[in-house]
Amino acid sequence: MSKLPRKFFEPLAIGAPQPYREPPVALERMIHFFPPQNEKLRAKIPDMAKQVDVLLGNLEDAIPADAKEAARAGFIEVAKATDFGSTGLWTRVNCLNSPWVLDDITEIVANVGNKLDVMMLPKVEGPWDIHYLDQLLAQLEARHGVTKPIMIHAILETALGVENVTEIAKASPRMHGMSLGPADLAASRGMKTTRVGGGHPFYGVLEDPKGEGVARTLFQQDLWHFTVARMVDACVSNGLKAFYGPFGDFSDNDACEAQFRNAFLLGCAGAWSLHPKQIDIAKKVFSPDAKEVLFAKKILAAMPDGTGAVMIDGKMQDDATWKQAKVIVDLAKIVASKDPDMAAAYEM
Repeated sequence: MSKLPRKFFEPLAIGAPQPYREPPVALERMIHFFPPQNEKLRAKIPDMAKQVDVLLGNLEDAIPADAKEAARAGFIEVAKATDFGSTGLWTRVNCLNSPWVLDDITEIVANVGNKLDVMMLPKVEGPWDIHYLDQLLAQLEARHGVTKPIMIHAILETALGVENVTEIAKASPRMHGMSLGPADLAASRGMKTTRVGGGHPFYGVLEDPKGEGVARTLFQQDLWHFTVARMVDACVSNGLKAFYGPFGDFSDNDACEAQFRNAFLLGCAGAWSLHPKQIDIAKKVFSPDAKEVLFAKKILAAMPDGTGAVMIDGKMQDDATWKQAKVIVDLAKIVASKDPDMAAAYEM
């Protein structure tokens, strides 16, 4: 049985901060990962914070077992020492069945709980994982005087997690959103690919025969289309944000941009950036196109109350397209508030 609505928003520990009724508005076109155990990279964080929307100290996959404690300590050190301004500060803790996760959660909240915006939880399989972290965070917030609730971001990277995606989305008022984890999900499903995100040359649809001896074209398809769309529906219907996860081929910028753009068009708010050159790709893709914004502004100006129908540039616009235009313009306003060049392009 689910909680009554009035109980849903109650703090789960005496002295814990009141859960958000509405999540904070933030620009999150890219979640940029860094390995906190690397001292040279930690030194670059103050400058990096000026270039990205979200900085995430990674404690899980890609951190060697013998560097887990150093990564945790490095994240706490850089979080204490850095003024992140409007840039979000996140961490990805180890998965709940690991030997490191309890120390990850308790030490980070104790030391930098008031600076941390979001805790990313990997390999979420059901609402029970969110309930556990939700209760523990409330207890730690109360103990350490944390004044704002730390939000939870779930990674979908198991078949069971995808099966339970809607229940995960509605599990807690702490829920910030979800990201697709294609590599672990591929392994969980038994998919026959070793790629980290992106397409596969053998996954496609063969065109109809053209005649004897005439070559037929194989049109490559998107392995992740269904899962991303399902994640977007679960997130948006519960007031959360959906994100595309990692794109592992750093040598193929074009394919990275195409994958990010598919996610953007399907409704994702952003994607992970694992390499510095993916930052600009994410900025380009997840910022609305200037021409689209200017046209959307025309629609809103022509239909101030969102009703009726008008003709603009030979195209009919009605209340449905007004809603589409508002989504684009609202996002453009958030982008413009952080990016002067885009503000000029949007004429804002």
